[in-house]
Amino acid sequence: MSPAAESGRASRVEAHGIDVIGDDERHGRARDLFGVWAAPNVSYLSLVVGGALVLMGLELWQTLVVIVAGNLCWILVGVVAVSGPAAGAPSEVITRAVYGIRANRVVIGVNGWFISVCYAALNWSAASVTAFSLFSRYGLDLDTAGKILVIIGIAAVTLVISVYGHATIVKLYPLLSIVLTVVFAVLASFVLGHTDWTYQPRNTLHGVELWAALAAGLALVASAALSYNNSADFARYLPRTTKPAAVAGWTALGAYIPSVLFTVLGALAATTLDMRDPQTALAGMLPEWFDPVFLIAVIIGAIANNAMTIYSAGLAIQAIGIRMRRSRSVLLDGTIGVLLTMYALLVSNFLDAVSSTLQLMVAVLGPMMAIYVADVLLRRNSYDGHALSDETKGGPFWYVGGVNWAGVGALVAGAAPAFACISIPSLYTGFLADAVGGIDLSLPVGLVVAAVTYTVAMRGKVSATADEPAVEAMR
Repeated sequence: MSPAAESGRASRVEAHGIDVIGDDERHGRARDLFGVWAAPNVSYLSLVVGGALVLMGLELWQTLVVIVAGNLCWILVGVVAVSGPAAGAPSEVITRAVYGIRANRVVIGVNGWFISVCYAALNWSAASVTAFSLFSRYGLDLDTAGKILVIIGIAAVTLVISVYGHATIVKLYPLLSIVLTVVFAVLASFVLGHTDWTYQPRNTLHGVELWAALAAGLALVASAALSYNNSADFARYLPRTTKPAAVAGWTALGAYIPSVLFTVLGALAATTLDMRDPQTALAGMLPEWFDPVFLIAVIIGAIANNAMTIYSAGLAIQAIGIRMRRSRSVLLDGTIGVLLTMYALLVSNFLDAVSSTLQLMVAVLGPMMAIYVADVLLRRNSYDGHALSDETKGGPFWYVGGVNWAGVGALVAGAAPAFACISIPSLYTGFLADAVGGIDLSLPVGLVVAAVTYTVAMRGKVSATADEPAVEAMR
């Protein structure tokens, strides 16, 4: 067995990075992806989002519609995932077909690396604060040194998973999904027992105010899915013959089902609890024996989410052009993420600035996702991993000076109006959003404009085989 193939076992550090996975090293089934995507989405964040929707002033039935509709964006994540088995390469390499060799480095530097590290810092911060609370409940008030040790401990567990890599994630995450689901199911039993099924907001929204709340809610729910345009990273080891529809379906369902269920749970909790401080509110409702179990589950969920995030960030460093082993790039990303977490929790309100930046980045993440999906459909999911790995001047995806202006132009064309359509009270309101009464249309505008622009610019230029409908390759 080759060293690379040997590294495909859960007990070994993954040797592959952004290089092409050979057919002799492909393994697994599409349904394995369900557990991979379920674990990070059985999460405390879903509860927070559900509670936030009710706090926006929506009625319960309106909140449920927003949750079901907004989470449909996981279908896009599923479509992107099908490019992994086709190319045998991660998303960070496949998008060279979209932006060109040089431009892709910039795009991945911002989206694949910077945003990933920021998300990691946010997740580690949330997990660490939860751990601080857990220690406090047992009379252990941590000083600065103690808090640093907690942050490092949580990060260390995360990085072990990320360094061991793909096989470990595929093996471990279904088990984590089961454990987390059991804990959150117990939580659900307590929440359902306290739910006010006749709940009505204090002030019923009408007209422009209602549409503004609905649009903001959709953007909030969809933002989680739109941040995962790296789903090919976790599907690239599947055999080339794996049906694309199965890859897309299991990926989307793995994320969609828990996201919907637990966001709904957060909304139901908000009918009787003040979800502006979810942890405190839930603690007051839960029995004393279950509260620490719930807090530990929150920490485990954050670790599961971050392990995938840091894994992809490590691939992003390689795709940018920095030559180092994947395991080392993961450790580099983790170190930066830990330092940001410490700075955010122990020094300043830097976390607020990071959170605000990520809210605005939805205007870019939506167009990026739309363009990637459009490329998969235009090429009929026909990707050559070896051609994508050719970074030489004049190579298959060099385009003009290393830039595919169709992709870059579509990104700008989608992001510019999306920014103008953003409406985030107390942070930023674009002039187009202001013109329509504060209704945030950044999600549909960014997705549609970017996809249409890219499709028009690239139609007839892609090298997909045959003239059969694009949907054929998705079956």
